Amino acid sequence: MVMSQRRVGASGLLVSATGLGCNNFGRAGTATETIEGTREVISAAIANGITLFDTADMYGAVAGTSETLMGEALQGRRDSVVLATKFGHERDMGYAFPAARGSRRYVRRAVEESLRRLQTDWIDLYQLHLPDPETPIAETTDALDELVREGKIRYYGHSNFTGWQIAEAEFTSTARSSGRFVSAQNHYSLLARAAEREVLPAVERYGLGFFPFFPLHNGLLTGKFTREGGPASSRIMSSRRHVWENAPWEALEAYRVFCEERGITMVEATFGWLLSRPAVSSVIAGATSAAQVESNARAGDAWRPDAEELAVIDALFPLPQDPGAQV
Repeated sequence: MVMSQRRVGASGLLVSATGLGCNNFGRAGTATETIEGTREVISAAIANGITLFDTADMYGAVAGTSETLMGEALQGRRDSVVLATKFGHERDMGYAFPAARGSRRYVRRAVEESLRRLQTDWIDLYQLHLPDPETPIAETTDALDELVREGKIRYYGHSNFTGWQIAEAEFTSTARSSGRFVSAQNHYSLLARAAEREVLPAVERYGLGFFPFFPLHNGLLTGKFTREGGPASSRIMSSRRHVWENAPWEALEAYRVFCEERGITMVEATFGWLLSRPAVSSVIAGATSAAQVESNARAGDAWRPDAEELAVIDALFPLPQDPGAQV
């Protein structure tokens, strides 16, 4: 299967419209807890045209497990994918020194550990997982520029930045004539639209590519859940029931009808809505089975809303008046 490719902001990096979120690799209690399950999902992703694989050094029941499993599963197939990972989360990575997570010392140690676990010589997109208030952003970008020059990473991005932090990073890079972040990754879905207030405008203003995480809102936007419940094995029903209990069911039921009238699934409609946003480069969705991967891959190119349909969807899921109001 060939999937459409989209540019990451103003950079030369191209990625598939649907990306694979790899946070389930090594997660306890999932089919992808093992190398066999991980191989199955990765093989299905490559076969279905997915090129973007997004992980982080802290993913897995034991930090680093996702990268380790991916390193094994991608042997002989490394050139087939755009490999993205993250560093600098608050989770303890077991390093033998305390350091600010955006500092040169931390960045240098983190990238070497990720390269070792991933069994690769380079990372295509290396992302700062969380803002580091302890380190000037210039020190972080200087360290990342060094890694680019050394060939250890190709591009770098950030995750969970606010609008003003995106602007600060861009201003700092411009003022110093240094390298710049090419992408942003933030929580964004029909049920969590707060990024539209400041993050997306900043992303568009500065030419970054945008990757929404939790695009299906823990599964609420897959069509598998109703007022009566959902799959007992799902993460929502097993450990995040408040997401289901507090869901806007009238809107979701109307959305289901909207999809049925057009002969598309809720997943296809949701991906289509996200990919109609100018800044979105790829919709990154996790999966624990080949069937989920295939469904997500098809959704990447299945449907795009026209202006009238966008207005209908916006009316069903309006941006909350209260900036803190999300499902």
